[in-house]
Amino acid sequence: VQLQESGGGSVQSGGSLTLSCAASGFRGSGYCMAWFRQAPGKEREGVAAIDGAGSTSYADAVKGRFTISQDSSKNTLYLLMNSLKPEDTSMYYCAIYLSRLKSCTLATLPTARYWGQGTQVTVSS
Repeated sequence: VQLQESGGGSVQSGGSLTLSCAASGFRGSGYCMAWFRQAPGKEREGVAAIDGAGSTSYADAVKGRFTISQDSSKNTLYLLMNSLKPEDTSMYYCAIYLSRLKSCTLATLPTARYWGQGTQVTVSS
């Protein structure tokens, strides 16, 4: 299983970025996928999750500013980030859950087995 993130970069506060995560190496579709982020010296935190039916959940810190979506035909996950703040500066990772989950809700996701390498997002004030 391979996950490859892209789309990170440096933007000013208030700007926007769209992250992509191309997934490959597995069969089927409609799996739970999620975005996480980790800043230096901080614990990894969940950002957003989406299930096979398109239901989404978000961390309070990004609700209303970030939008998670997926293109199942391309096995690609997206994260549209608007109104970026300096505190959004972090390495962003995507994850996929190939095993059946009771719920694909951000708050209840277990530790993922498959991760991408990450893409850096830096927001300057």
